[in-house]
Amino acid sequence: MKLFIQSPGALTTIQDLGRWGYQAIGMPVSGAMDAPALVRGNILLGNPDGAAALEITMMGPSIRFEGEGAIAVTGGDLSPRLNGQPIANWTAVPVRTGDVLSFGGPRKGLRAYLCTSGGIDVPLVMGSRSTYMKAGIGGLEGRKLQKGDVLVTGEPGKYAAGTECPESLRPEYGEAPLRTVPGPQDSYIRPEGVKTFFETEYRLSASSDRMGCRMEGGTPIEHVRGPDIVSDAIPMGAVQVPGQGLPIVMMADRQTTGGYVKIGVVHALDVARLSQFLPGSPVRFSRITQEAGIELSKAEASALEALRAHVAAVLTNPPSRPQSVKPGSTVPVSAAAQGSSVRQCGASSGAMNITVNGEKFFVTWERTE
Repeated sequence: MKLFIQSPGALTTIQDLGRWGYQAIGMPVSGAMDAPALVRGNILLGNPDGAAALEITMMGPSIRFEGEGAIAVTGGDLSPRLNGQPIANWTAVPVRTGDVLSFGGPRKGLRAYLCTSGGIDVPLVMGSRSTYMKAGIGGLEGRKLQKGDVLVTGEPGKYAAGTECPESLRPEYGEAPLRTVPGPQDSYIRPEGVKTFFETEYRLSASSDRMGCRMEGGTPIEHVRGPDIVSDAIPMGAVQVPGQGLPIVMMADRQTTGGYVKIGVVHALDVARLSQFLPGSPVRFSRITQEAGIELSKAEASALEALRAHVAAVLTNPPSRPQSVKPGSTVPVSAAAQGSSVRQCGASSGAMNITVNGEKFFVTWERTE
């Protein structure tokens, strides 16, 4: 397909999972701020997990398509519309020549991801198609999209139009505390300062950007010997505490090294969640162990595998015809259905293949009580 940018929106850039392996020579990772959303969109479309997509901030673009394919809009709900009609997020939606995608404005979250069948095809720079605007590299000429830009997609994978990411397999959003592993320099903060960090409700500053999310409000955190250290590596989610005593969470375009004390590191899943907060949103931090963080990462990997199985099941056994089942009713399930579930029936939602009277069906469910 080709994508013709009729209007670019507030800030629309090409991003993938980042430019890993070059921090030692000073090149930031960049990539999607909400990586779990980008990966899920690509899985729905049969793309590699890290295929390039459009990261759309606050106000979306208007895009006309040429050719046939599919799209999936994930992440924040910015009211996507196809030819003026609302379309579902987290769903593979077919598009064809002349279709126009637009956005009505944010309903929930700050950033959406437009994934396309085949991914956005721009040149690789250091192994990534991500845009890093401060250096003017990657993406399309190292910049945000402009009116009149034309993008092309790569070779599409296998997908089924209408495939949806089940609610139970989507990332967790909302304003729950950001799960944070203390360190590596929490001992450089006075004990009462560490207590303050984990007990204060901050507000997200309007000066936050792809490099870092600044906190406002609360009592300044006091250092033991001042805020400066010998510069060392900055991981995703590192929480720096500079001289003014207010935390800064380092995000996708973070610098490779830094010389401020780091009181903790926010888990990657909650870094993604923070990227969806609007300026002024309340922000809190909660203490977790490194072992607990590993378990969170394992759960995310399991959710992605379940989504892949769900998509594969739809491709293998698309529904024969729409079925309507009244609540509380039962249907006979043949032995062929045994072991075919993608999610267990006790889960809040899920999907499975069943055979009824010799006819194959793909069934989804969601608990509503």
